[in-house]
Amino acid sequence: MFGDRANFCSEVLTFKVVDFPGSYHAILGWPCYAMFMVIPNYTYLKLKMLGPNSVTTVGSTFSHAYTCDHKHYKLATTVINSTELPELGNSSTLAVLDYNEPTSSSAFHPIEETKAVGIDPTDPTKTVWIGTQLLAK
Repeated sequence: MFGDRANFCSEVLTFKVVDFPGSYHAILGWPCYAMFMVIPNYTYLKLKMLGPNSVTTVGSTFSHAYTCDHKHYKLATTVINSTELPELGNSSTLAVLDYNEPTSSSAFHPIEETKAVGIDPTDPTKTVWIGTQLLAK
């Protein structure tokens, strides 16, 4: 039933109830729109339908729609992560890399001549490598 006592529209709908957490109370589709002869306007978040006395308008605000969409996105992300994360953990193997071990022959090599420059006068082991082909600026 849509509207108020002075102007309302009432129809009997058959629908399915699904057991899943969601931020929507009901999702109306084209069968409902056809039964109520509703014209949805997605831009303005309004439903317009003929009533016995005049046009009945049902609407919402953009902030309310955004809040519902944001809650639904968070919920959907949580549900998907809770089902996919254990599967990914079971299908992958853990690997701990030893960063102190030299890599293969394809390791990083500078493409130009470099020189070591000390960055701490009190500790000669703290150096950086810079290119010798750099401009004097």
